[in-house]
Amino acid sequence: MIDLARVKLHLKVDGDEEDMLITGYLDAAKSHVAMHCDRELVEGTPVGPEQMGFTPDVEQAVLLLVGHWYANREAVVIGTISSAVPLAVDRLLWPRKRF
Repeated sequence: MIDLARVKLHLKVDGDEEDMLITGYLDAAKSHVAMHCDRELVEGTPVGPEQMGFTPDVEQAVLLLVGHWYANREAVVIGTISSAVPLAVDRLLWPRKRF
């Protein structure tokens, strides 16, 4: 679906010291997207309504999640102000969500 080299390019990471960490984030992001949309992620054309293809918008949502988790490795951040990026992951996945 999406290879480690593509994710590392997105994260601007060189070397292989954090490959295991990044792979964990990638697997978690794909799982999160599948659960969020209530569909199984598949390569190629989906064969039923319970499946969702790994299209460019879905790939971008996965990359955004991995990037966020990579940059924010703790559950709580103290001393900073943060806000959600409008039109990010939720917006990319909204048309794919089953209701």
